[in-house]
Amino acid sequence: MIDKTLLKNDFEDILRDSAANGKRRSPAQLHDALSKAIMRQAVPMMNCSAPDGRRAGYLSMEFLVGRAIYNNILCLGLADYAEELLNEAGGSLSDLEEIEDAALGNGGLGRLAACFLDSAATLKLPLTGYGIRYKYGLFKQTIEDGFQREYADDWTKFGDPWSRRAEDETVIVHFADGDVKAVPYDMPIFGYKNDFACTLRLWQAEPINAFDFDAFNRQDYFGAARGEIEAENISKTLYPNDDARPGKLLRLRQEYFFSAASVEDMIRKHLEAGRPLSNFGEYNAIQLNDTHPVIAIPELIRNLLNRGCSFEEALEIAKKTFNYTNHTIMAEALEKWSCDIVEELVPEVYAIILRINEEFISDMYRRGIKREKIASMQLVAGGMVHMARMAIYCSSHVNGVARIHTEILKNDALHDWYELYPERFLNETNGITPRRWLALCNKKLADMITELLGNEKWLTDLSQLKNLRPFCDDKSIRERFGAIKQANKAALAEYIAVHEGEDIDPESLFDIQIKRLHEYKRQLLNAFSILYIYFGIKDGSISLDNFAPTTFIFGAKSAPGYARAKAIIKYINEIANLVNNDLSLNGAIKVVFVQNYNVSYAEKLVVAADISEQISPAGTEASGTGNMKLMLNGAVTIGTLDGA
Repeated sequence: MIDKTLLKNDFEDILRDSAANGKRRSPAQLHDALSKAIMRQAVPMMNCSAPDGRRAGYLSMEFLVGRAIYNNILCLGLADYAEELLNEAGGSLSDLEEIEDAALGNGGLGRLAACFLDSAATLKLPLTGYGIRYKYGLFKQTIEDGFQREYADDWTKFGDPWSRRAEDETVIVHFADGDVKAVPYDMPIFGYKNDFACTLRLWQAEPINAFDFDAFNRQDYFGAARGEIEAENISKTLYPNDDARPGKLLRLRQEYFFSAASVEDMIRKHLEAGRPLSNFGEYNAIQLNDTHPVIAIPELIRNLLNRGCSFEEALEIAKKTFNYTNHTIMAEALEKWSCDIVEELVPEVYAIILRINEEFISDMYRRGIKREKIASMQLVAGGMVHMARMAIYCSSHVNGVARIHTEILKNDALHDWYELYPERFLNETNGITPRRWLALCNKKLADMITELLGNEKWLTDLSQLKNLRPFCDDKSIRERFGAIKQANKAALAEYIAVHEGEDIDPESLFDIQIKRLHEYKRQLLNAFSILYIYFGIKDGSISLDNFAPTTFIFGAKSAPGYARAKAIIKYINEIANLVNNDLSLNGAIKVVFVQNYNVSYAEKLVVAADISEQISPAGTEASGTGNMKLMLNGAVTIGTLDGA
């Protein structure tokens, strides 16, 4: 439990020692002092193993944790006290709105990983998340002349007080063209009012030798820093553009970098506990969040071989250790890597992959599988390494993320694999944390729910919400709910006016579509529907007498190299120009594309939505969680029949 007296003393000491002493403190200085004061007491809460010594690692390319301060003080039960401390220092919690989100993810994959850790911490499950500490994240998005523009998102420019550098646990990662250091930064993910925290360990790439004095003395100034540049590029940005070979090499380098460091970290902890490698699979579980970290499988086997295990023993240990979460049936997202790229970057690992493939083929022949089917399922085929196939073959369990998605995997996308290993396939429907997505972002509604239910149990058991059903027929309760929604809409309208320069009517319906920009997400279909309404109003086929004024709000980022998605952003903004400047509509419809959509923006949007758009083609969305956040805050869902 956090000692409030000690917290107050530490907070005041840190402020006193900072440049803010005697001056008006900036939000960044207040945030830094409060966060550091909490962290001084939080570190002992960070649990990494169960009482029996078992450990679990969650490997993910993304962790979209958002802004930490508000969620952390909520989970620690410090929200009111933190407000008091900040007030005494001449600030307030609202001042901390200026603090950047941690730029460690992009979309649903990263947000799911963050919610997963939040849930584990609240359940007191000792889980360590492993990822990359991106310096610039995905990118900071602006809309200029309707086009998306990308800028570096320097989220640590004012420091990163929620992370602590664990220099003594640095790992050396080996590539064919040179070694780099993986330096861990540990961030606590707090459980809800239970004095427990999981650890999010993020690896930062650094050079073995930061500066080449010989090159500098030869006046080769770029060469003197080349090692530093090449190493640090690994953890510079999330999902670098990979439409050419250098980008593909960097992407694979990122995936191997954090996977290898994480595997080595777990092996080190296992050995330090005095256990033999032969029981590594009994004491360690590694969950692969999508295909990005699948290269951890051959890396673990390589590591075990180098420590004296036979290949057969190492493969069996890997199969006991790994579990794989499949997030999509989209072929483009089932990663395949060109064999020549894998061999060029990590030749020793590539050799292991070939041995795994040979073992798979031999196993299939022993089972009596026909040659044609074996050829269609090989882990290495057509000059490509198929990462999803390797994950399925070398894992204990393979899970889909929604019932309908799992059935599609079994019956269609991965049917041959399901026939082979039916016992491995299971469903684990994705979820969200009600702490951030209701208690934090919609406090008035959360307080009303707690009042009606008589306790806070619903914050750790959402099934308790069914006890609200008797209140549905209570007019006064419905009116209170409506008033809360209207206040949230007014707050969003004010925020959009300041940040987007657009005035929207809070009395209009807010029809919201917020998710990454992709053709299959069908923002384009939504745009077409707006044009249909617009031209219907213009030609009289849609009467304004029967039309509820509607504000259509989009929030999305396109991958930098995804030309068609970026064109859709431009198209939506051109529709906004057309619609918003047509005075004859008399405010019937308005279109807004918000800039730099992220977790903190989402917290404002989900509480204000009247309508939630979930319109991917039926069966293509594995399990969108954005719909759950909007639904939890009272939006009506318009959607297709799929995992979203």
